[in-house]
Amino acid sequence: MRPVFAALGRSAGIHRHPPVETGDKGVYVTVAELAAFEAAARDFGFVRNQPARSVLSGRHGSYIHGRGLAFDELRRYLPGDDIRAMDWKVTARTGKPHVRVFTEERDRPTLIVVDQRINMFFGSVRAMKSVAAAEVAALCAWRVLGQGDRIGGLVFNDMRIDSFRPARSREAVMRMLGTVAAQNRELHVESGTPRTCPQLDAALEAVAATEPHDNLIIVISDFDGHGGRTRRLLSRLAARNDVVAVLTYDPFLLKLPKSGEIVVSDGELQIEIGFADTRLRRNLADMADVQAKEILGWRSEIGVAVLPISAAEDTAGQLRRLLGQVAERGRR
Repeated sequence: MRPVFAALGRSAGIHRHPPVETGDKGVYVTVAELAAFEAAARDFGFVRNQPARSVLSGRHGSYIHGRGLAFDELRRYLPGDDIRAMDWKVTARTGKPHVRVFTEERDRPTLIVVDQRINMFFGSVRAMKSVAAAEVAALCAWRVLGQGDRIGGLVFNDMRIDSFRPARSREAVMRMLGTVAAQNRELHVESGTPRTCPQLDAALEAVAATEPHDNLIIVISDFDGHGGRTRRLLSRLAARNDVVAVLTYDPFLLKLPKSGEIVVSDGELQIEIGFADTRLRRNLADMADVQAKEILGWRSEIGVAVLPISAAEDTAGQLRRLLGQVAERGRR
């Protein structure tokens, strides 16, 4: 499966399906453009008690819980709950065990992991997946800083991983976004893909090596090349943190054209694929469907919330809709 999606994610497709904007708009992103997202990052949040329409509703959007100072909720006892939190009066009255849950008063760092590999350098309508990922990173970083929490993370491409320790300052956010923009500008059509360097897993391993706990971890990627190791690393991180996977995709594979060709490459060999072949279109669509279902299944299987973000649509608007935090105009 991987060679096909890695190939379709490569930049050879840009010549056939360029973004509608002229110049570098949609192909590359600048630091100034990422800084400008601060104004758009004010009306959504990664908070608990999301509306029912939010993909973070339920436990996936919860803060880290514990025996802190602020009472949060009263609920039925679940296996593994601390028996010291038992509310005996309610238990006696209802005949069913209940516990009192408290939200701890603690600092909650956020780690943002941003994918800028060559497979992200593909776009059919508005922008490259790499640009959409950079925009999501900027929106999340500015929102977290606006809430007063520390922000850090990793930016990775096919050759290196740049890391940033969590800090609470505009300078820290700008340093990280500067690296996102720098790696983004390094992408080009002749970029090779080292087959022996599974950078997605390497980036997740780098996060896991810091042994984070009670963090919000946001991984922004198309998850090309994901496998069992990826799933195990995400599960390990989700055991002690809130983990959100932002699946950055391009709708090209969802509705393949019935004619035309595209040149794809695995970094060494190239082949031209003609879309007039009905069986080929069906096989590609089936593989895309299988991969999407695997990733979306992480929500129920390992407790990782998944936010699908299309590179063909406005990033900020999608993020607001997915988080169920669309601002009501005039309400204030």
